[in-house]
Amino acid sequence: MTTPPYNSQPLTPHTAPQGPAATYPAGSPQSPYGYGQPAQAPMPGCRVCGAHPAEGFTVRAHQGLLVVMRFEKLDGPFCRTCGRAVIRQMTTRTLLLGWWSPLSLVAITPFTLLWNLVAHRKFSKLPASTPAPGRQSLPEGTPVHRRPVAYVALIPAAWAVWAITGLITHAG
Repeated sequence: MTTPPYNSQPLTPHTAPQGPAATYPAGSPQSPYGYGQPAQAPMPGCRVCGAHPAEGFTVRAHQGLLVVMRFEKLDGPFCRTCGRAVIRQMTTRTLLLGWWSPLSLVAITPFTLLWNLVAHRKFSKLPASTPAPGRQSLPEGTPVHRRPVAYVALIPAAWAVWAITGLITHAG
């Protein structure tokens, strides 16, 4: 027997059954690794309505204000209905307010929109579910492309095309 350096109790040799028929019940101290496989924690339900199945993914929004930027994120898990509702709300907000600084116009807002597109695809693959008793799902609302406020994004996009075209044509 040897004494470990950080423990006052001596280590004892482990005796385990031999052969291919040796089986160990979960949590058995005779298993070769000490204990059986840990039980998996149950998958949490939607953070809004408690429905199952739910996907743990983050939805993002961005707001650009000339030199200041504001980032928002909402971590899952969300069910299909609540996830799509959150994505529609935060994507519409990003399309409205995300373009109003130079760095946001070029990099951050497009990245945020792509991130939310990936999230939308993940949530859309989930089957429809029912909320837990006493809770309600978020209303999905209209799709982003049918919300007039989302088309405000065309203003900075048109401005960027105009500015780049002006730089190219007057650069000679």
